[in-house]
Amino acid sequence: MQEKILKNKKNGMAMLILWVLVYAAALAGTIFSAIMVDNEGGAGFIALMVICIIWLAVGWLPFLGLKILKPQEALVLTLFGKYVGTLKEEGFYYVNPFCSAVNPAAKTRLNQSGDVNPGTAVLQAGHAAAAETSGKKISLKIMTLNNNRQKINDCLGNPVEIGIAVMWRVVDTAKAVFSVDNYKEYLSLQCDSALRNIVRIYPYDTAPDVDTTGDGIADEGSLRGSSEVVAARIRDEIQQKVAGAGLEILEARITYLAYAPEIAAVMLQRQQASAIIDARKMIVDGAVGMVELALERLNEKNVVTLDEERKAAMVSNLLVVLCGNHDAQPVVNSGSLY
Repeated sequence: MQEKILKNKKNGMAMLILWVLVYAAALAGTIFSAIMVDNEGGAGFIALMVICIIWLAVGWLPFLGLKILKPQEALVLTLFGKYVGTLKEEGFYYVNPFCSAVNPAAKTRLNQSGDVNPGTAVLQAGHAAAAETSGKKISLKIMTLNNNRQKINDCLGNPVEIGIAVMWRVVDTAKAVFSVDNYKEYLSLQCDSALRNIVRIYPYDTAPDVDTTGDGIADEGSLRGSSEVVAARIRDEIQQKVAGAGLEILEARITYLAYAPEIAAVMLQRQQASAIIDARKMIVDGAVGMVELALERLNEKNVVTLDEERKAAMVSNLLVVLCGNHDAQPVVNSGSLY
């Protein structure tokens, strides 16, 4: 389905004035012919009165062809089931009164910007047609779809909860309306599918021997550490799926990422243990360097001469002081060192 933009229909004001004048002329003709029939009679005046009355009865139909569009709005029009074109620029238009606007996603409400529940307000009869046309308009603005959190297993089989926000817009109204049944629901389903496909490739945290790029070489990609790369791959995956529906995906962002509740406590302990090990390793490396520096400075300054046994005792005491969890408690030896 190829989109056709109607650009030569922006004459709504002129047609409105024309039909108002014609309607007023029909009203005046009805009054005039009725007076003339009462005074003089005549088949001509009767025929004129009948024509004017018929026009007054059906003269409201041409007004249905008046369409008003605001910036970043579009209206897809069909005539007796055939696609005739799309109004895509702001302005006051006049089209065939029998054209009907089509938007299968008009009543679809997703967790996204732009989908505001209009409520249950009662419409007056005079505004019912205008409200219906307004509801059939397609927004061309950038929309944000806040996808619900999903529980997905990562590449190691650990269940994680993840949510994304997708920025998108309609770029081809004909494809959006006619290529899929409901482009909003279609987008939501494709977001769920793409999210699952990408998350299953990555571990939650960095893991050894895991290939996330598909080149056969293990890398350090992870959901937590490579969120920008993961979001970009999710965006590309969604774009491939929805291109045929006339939608453009501008950006995808991870809004929530955590382990599932059933394993969150265990994984927290694992992270804490890993952090403690890393911290201890850093402390020990620093302590060994300080002991080496102390021994070298003592030898350079000839402060004291220590045999191997005393050096071992000094090293042991320094490592205990430097690597301990608590502050050292000094012990004063008032006797001999030997």
